[in-house]
Amino acid sequence: MQETDVTITGGDGGKQIVTIAGLPRSGSTLLCNILNQNPAFHATATSGVLQLLVMVKNHWNSIVEFKAVRNEPAKLRVLRSMLYSFYADQDKKIIFDKCRGWPAQFAMLESILGQKAKMLVTVRDMRDVLASFEMLWRKESKTGQTPQEKAFPIEFQTIEGRCEVMMRANQPVGSSYVKMKDALLRGYGDRMHFVQFERLTTNPEKVMRGIYEFIGEPYFPHNFEQVAQSTKEDDFFHGFTDLHTIRKAVEPVPSQWQTVLGPAGEQYGKFNFWEKSQGKTVTE
Repeated sequence: MQETDVTITGGDGGKQIVTIAGLPRSGSTLLCNILNQNPAFHATATSGVLQLLVMVKNHWNSIVEFKAVRNEPAKLRVLRSMLYSFYADQDKKIIFDKCRGWPAQFAMLESILGQKAKMLVTVRDMRDVLASFEMLWRKESKTGQTPQEKAFPIEFQTIEGRCEVMMRANQPVGSSYVKMKDALLRGYGDRMHFVQFERLTTNPEKVMRGIYEFIGEPYFPHNFEQVAQSTKEDDFFHGFTDLHTIRKAVEPVPSQWQTVLGPAGEQYGKFNFWEKSQGKTVTE
């Protein structure tokens, strides 16, 4: 069951906030750069706004004066002001804030927005997500060391160990996965629009039309042959290079997990819950 009943109201200053979450290596950067072709949209690189909101929310009640006089409406006003003020310089109708932590904060998000949230959730065959990280690790290991290898040197001696580490709940793949699953279990599935990497790269127009329908906007004709990279991130801080580099043209990406992971990858196919959709919104 969902955690709270919310009242659906208008946005703030004419802006609508749509969040983007999902698995790493599942096309969220590509999606954001496609969205940015629409002059009415602003889609971010990986955003730190959520962390700011959570810090204020969690620290609020540790302030002595706020312990003595509780004022939840004031807290929500401050959080709401932070969210919209952060994007005050963006003269856009819709802001797409990308952060993999959003599914864990649905209750806070909807309290701030004063309405049901809309979240785009990018997913990809878990085996190919892990294969992508495996290939990145092989590239980095030639001259450097990733944060995961530094923390788990023994496990990183095998493909099985590297996959197992990446799937842990405190690591990039596992952390994103458990947040998505938990949001569904808490009843937020009707706010989550799953965008499958395989479908986005194979039939981008159909997938994008589904997204526009979900957010309630008229379709904008995108150029899938020339996708300029408008979002920039310094991947050095993530421990990998080329984490957020996209191709200019949207085109199918062949599955590589069988070649890269071999038998070690087979067990992770069971994690692809979105393939059955379970009555949730999934792009076709």
